Amino acid sequence: MKYTIDATNKRLGNLAQDVAKHLMGKNSVDFAKNVVADVEVLVINASKLDISDKKKDEKYYLTYSGYPGGQKKEFLGHLLERKGIEEVIVRAVSRMLPKNKLRDRMLLNIEITK
Repeated sequence: MKYTIDATNKRLGNLAQDVAKHLMGKNSVDFAKNVVADVEVLVINASKLDISDKKKDEKYYLTYSGYPGGQKKEFLGHLLERKGIEEVIVRAVSRMLPKNKLRDRMLLNIEITK
């Protein structure tokens, strides 16, 4: 099954929620949480996503290397400049999917176009 989601004037969280729901297969009759759904999600107009300036300045992503002093903080605005809107959407969707071994295989079924 192939789904197309238009990101024009949508908030990041609402878009990520819709994409995650389709990737898990929650809206299909043969839903099983231990199986990767046979779906493809196409997100169009990703550059027209509605992200406020406040969110760009205040939202941050933490990473930790495991070493003392190895915690890094990157703000959303900097991530947008460095990696682009595709990475922001993938990270938001990834955090809404179940934290198991199927998450990486589900994320392969997203296609994002500007």
